Amino acid sequence: MAAEASPLESSAQQDYEQRLIRRIRDGEHEAFYQLIRPYEGRVYAAAFAILRNETDAEDCAQEAVLKAFKHIRQFRAEARFSTWLIQIAVNEARMRRRKERADLVEPIDKEQNEEDSYRPRDFADWREIPYEVLERKEVREKLAEALASLGQIYREVFVLRDMEQLSIEETASALGISTASVKTRLLRARLMLRDLLAPGLGGAWSTRLSFAKGTKPW
Repeated sequence: MAAEASPLESSAQQDYEQRLIRRIRDGEHEAFYQLIRPYEGRVYAAAFAILRNETDAEDCAQEAVLKAFKHIRQFRAEARFSTWLIQIAVNEARMRRRKERADLVEPIDKEQNEEDSYRPRDFADWREIPYEVLERKEVREKLAEALASLGQIYREVFVLRDMEQLSIEETASALGISTASVKTRLLRARLMLRDLLAPGLGGAWSTRLSFAKGTKPW
């Protein structure tokens, strides 16, 4: 999980990226590798959150990077470069997913129904998992398993906001949804994961609830 930069570090990073982008636009294409290197993991994570397949996520991440290079002149710095890049990855992953499922008939309001169907057991503790807990290998492995059981709309938000440390606004921009939707989905994702993982997090989340193996609290 990436650590969130301070305002001064963020401003310096954006200034540095703007200089790199100007160099790329002036024909110094090698500078593009410097520009994207810090975000390669984020791009892959965004693609994997949607596709849930390592090979597809890698292909999608590479395609997103190529598109970012091809359309670098369209970047207007209205958002951070990393947000723009991740948005490209998200769109690419969604297009790939739609193509793979083109022959499946799904209800138009499927995502809305999925959001309405979740009923949390309680609201005792909905905070994100502490960073030091996520550093434990066994927790990361259990989190990956639990994330795979979430609906896509919750998995996307949780990965971008809590794991990749995008802001609420950046997450909304990358996914093309409102900040209110990000907050709602994030809360529900945290609650779902809390209920699945709490017994194994050593008290990092509420441990009052327990469920039989394989039973989900929704």
